[in-house]
Amino acid sequence: MFPWQRLTPVLALATLISAFGSSFQYGYNVAVVNSPSSFMQQFYNTTYLERTGRPIEENFLTLLWSLSVSMYPLGGFFGSLMVAPLVNKLGRKGTLLFNNIFSIVPAVMMGVSEIAKSYEIIIVARFIVGICAGLSSNVVPMYLGELAPKNLRGALGIVPQLFITVGILSAQVLGIRNILGNNTGWTLMLGLTGIPALLELLLLPFFPESPRYMLIQKGDKNTAKKALQRLRGWDDVDSEMAEMHLEDESEKADGRLSVLSLLSQRSLRWQLVSIIIMNMGQQLSGVNAIYYYADNIYASAGVEENHIQFVTVGTGAVNVFMTISAVDMSPLTVTLWNDEASLMSLVVVDHTVCPAGPIPSLMTTEMFRQSARSSAFMVAGSVHWLSNFTVGLVFPFLERGLGPYSFILFAIICLVTLVYIWLVVPETKNKTFLEISQMFAKRNKVEIKLADVDLPPKESKERPEDAGKVAAL
Repeated sequence: MFPWQRLTPVLALATLISAFGSSFQYGYNVAVVNSPSSFMQQFYNTTYLERTGRPIEENFLTLLWSLSVSMYPLGGFFGSLMVAPLVNKLGRKGTLLFNNIFSIVPAVMMGVSEIAKSYEIIIVARFIVGICAGLSSNVVPMYLGELAPKNLRGALGIVPQLFITVGILSAQVLGIRNILGNNTGWTLMLGLTGIPALLELLLLPFFPESPRYMLIQKGDKNTAKKALQRLRGWDDVDSEMAEMHLEDESEKADGRLSVLSLLSQRSLRWQLVSIIIMNMGQQLSGVNAIYYYADNIYASAGVEENHIQFVTVGTGAVNVFMTISAVDMSPLTVTLWNDEASLMSLVVVDHTVCPAGPIPSLMTTEMFRQSARSSAFMVAGSVHWLSNFTVGLVFPFLERGLGPYSFILFAIICLVTLVYIWLVVPETKNKTFLEISQMFAKRNKVEIKLADVDLPPKESKERPEDAGKVAAL
């Protein structure tokens, strides 16, 4: 039993810096191309006209714009494939620092695209910044999940999703015509994604690496203990060190699992199925269709053109509010009739919790022990981004064929995912990683053999103010 754990300044700042520097960008780049889409397509047309002497064909312009949108989730897929080798080689914090390259470089590329008169630069840059999002969407939850004490793991697990929604809202606000969503401001709007990366690059080095990574994967007990003392704010961290050591001993026989080994492990079968279903359910809920094509959706719903930008911002604001309050709203289609009795739909979407939002990433951290966690995130991230890519690519055709009823399909997917989670996924609140593994062992019909490791006597739930303190920073 660990003593009562509090949110220390070091843990809070590490959470905020990593979430703003990485997760914020994920959300920002989801929505950043929506508002200035007409001006960007005008730039594509003008550039093509200057090169060839004739206007661009409509089908080719649609193709270029589809590539500009869909290269982002495609880059996210490739970024997910890089998760396991990078986090095992560079560590969690090291990977986040390295990942900033995939934000700063494309930010500069997109910022100078108009001067360079090249729409190809935008398409390539969207792919590169997608790699950044693919890495950050997996590594930030992994990093925070390993920094946090078990009683704060759920609360801190929501922070990356909060910053994703804040990033979406920020892009929507900056996309208002009187701010940057206009003919002269859209390149600056695209390039601003590099600012959070610069801040993270400057500040995150002052915070500790994951203690679990340092102890279990690097074998550096002293560094792990010092990191844990800084994160907890007191000297006595023997109980957590013993729990991590017990986890290390219990899985030494397996070694570090590759993706192929992970797929063949009977002891991880239901964990793997669960993260695949939760990630598919999250992305196939249709939420990103709203952010990629919000203006088109609201226009087809009958919203006046001058009001669309504000309705979009309103959706983003609701999304942030619902993340903070941790209340879920499944994709909801409200059908209305206008004066001409023609059908239109107003779609309000939020995906903050179960099965969407932070829960799949948080559960991936909790369901897998250290030896399998990086490979599990690689699988989860690949499913996440391939599903995202599918929605971004297919939704325009789905909307054309089904109209407002296309969201009924998304609602069915949400319902199926909900039923699976209700029946299969156990409650993990206030459980250690090893205890969660033991819960799944029963469903997998295997036994987890624990090494003979002596744990210190149970500690009382004294407040940490009574324990020996260490420097916060």
